[in-house]
Amino acid sequence: MSLSDHHTKDKYPIRKKRLAVLTGLVLSAFVAGCTVQPLYSSSGSAGVGGVPSSVKTKLASIKVDDVDSIPAQAVRNRLIFGLSGGAGEPSQPAYHLALGFSTSTESAVAVDVGDKTEGRASAGTVRVRSNYVLRDKDGKVVAKGRRQVIASYDRPRQEFANLRAHRDAQQRAAEELAQYLVLSLAQDMQKLP
Repeated sequence: MSLSDHHTKDKYPIRKKRLAVLTGLVLSAFVAGCTVQPLYSSSGSAGVGGVPSSVKTKLASIKVDDVDSIPAQAVRNRLIFGLSGGAGEPSQPAYHLALGFSTSTESAVAVDVGDKTEGRASAGTVRVRSNYVLRDKDGKVVAKGRRQVIASYDRPRQEFANLRAHRDAQQRAAEELAQYLVLSLAQDMQKLP
């Protein structure tokens, strides 16, 4: 073994140790930045779904005005449940929510090309739209917006099954629209003083 071999063996272990220590520091810094927290935890000032408690209180103080159609009533019922967490409408509301509501049904481009059903639409879509205006006790507009949901469904050959599929699509769209409205209102409320 020569003298140069001895010095070379000593240099590399030091470099490897330095590289290992540096790699360990970088990995520990990376891992320290990663935290695991349940999506719907109630830690800190945030409540269920990450909504702060102050916003939840404001949401629970919203009274939803009456509506005039069955699909709109489904949205209203689900919206009241979402705003209050199942407690119902407030007895002394701080805000009033007015909903404009429209629904439409369209046949999809897909068609049956079987023996006896050629040219008959085999799919449909239900489009549900809602405009909302949120007012405070004095009638001042606090927030307004518009949301839309589309739900598709199969149109079977049997008429009753077709009607039921359409009704189920309307219900799905109404529930999803109510969820979107709750989220939109939570965003609007968080901006308020």
